[in-house]
Amino acid sequence: MAKSTNTFAVALNLILVVSLMISVSEGKHIGVHGFDADCDSVYGAESGDSCNSVIEKFGISSLDFFISINPNCNCDAFFEGQWLCVDGNPNE
Repeated sequence: MAKSTNTFAVALNLILVVSLMISVSEGKHIGVHGFDADCDSVYGAESGDSCNSVIEKFGISSLDFFISINPNCNCDAFFEGQWLCVDGNPNE
């Protein structure tokens, strides 16, 4: 009985890991209540970064576009390591 329970647990864990790997490999998707953006490339904010410095660093076309691909971003309160989308498509 214990062996079949262990086999079941291993199989379930394998299914969960494979499901997670598939969802991660499909790309990053950022969403906020009724608004989402497809993100093709992310950047981990560094100490001293601001919206404008990230826009300049990655050659992003405008602040409006940056905000449209980072709908949950607060330009006044970045934290070190915060994931920011630096290339993608806003979906409204």
